[in-house]
Amino acid sequence: MRVSSNPQLAEERFKSPQELYALGGFEEIKRDTIEKSRLLLSLGINLNLAPVADISINETDFIYQRAFGKGPIETAEYVQTVTEAMKETGISSTLKHFPGYGNNVDTHTGSAYDTRPYEEFVNNDFIPFISGIEAGAESILVSHNIIEAIDKDFPASLSKNLIDILRKDLEFTGIIITDDLSMGAITQLETELPPEVIAVLAGNDMLIVTDFENSFNALLNSVKLGDVSTEKIDESVLRILQWKYYMKLF
Repeated sequence: MRVSSNPQLAEERFKSPQELYALGGFEEIKRDTIEKSRLLLSLGINLNLAPVADISINETDFIYQRAFGKGPIETAEYVQTVTEAMKETGISSTLKHFPGYGNNVDTHTGSAYDTRPYEEFVNNDFIPFISGIEAGAESILVSHNIIEAIDKDFPASLSKNLIDILRKDLEFTGIIITDDLSMGAITQLETELPPEVIAVLAGNDMLIVTDFENSFNALLNSVKLGDVSTEKIDESVLRILQWKYYMKLF
């Protein structure tokens, strides 16, 4: 979407999932996904942070305009369609924002507390993510929402409890990525260790950061101090190298 907002790169801005479905159902969504993927590949981009697997049917939800706008079964089919079309075209996908954004407020500006029971995630929000995993999505992006039923102390992106669910319960073996650590939900936290360090200890393989130099130095220092082991770093690096090999990047 951000690429297509630049008239130097695309003739017109890409439509939202809801607009595409209204135009031509899942066939139109598949066609659009292939077009997007080919455009990105032509620009040298081999990963798209899509599809949005969040369930939102309420127009007042922050995430609604970016979501498919339907229930878990329809959203799961949407996620499967997009993920498979991306794989066919040769570009990697990212399911987001695990464990499901729900009706929470914008975490770009501050913390969001999700008070729903865990069963609601299992019976509702997890369904599109499971569909994407089964379709072969290579990566999953974790939200900054604080899911009180899973971890009352840390946002999902910094929570080992949350990432253990992805690895053990959903049996996801791919790459786990944080949402941007420069967002308000993270920068406003008061933690003993830097967020980058907590994210790695929680089990994330890759971190989205804005201040790359400071984030790099925070992690490097944590390894020197022994807060993060080289084995922990190597575990994620190996997954990333396997991903690159799978994508025929070397």
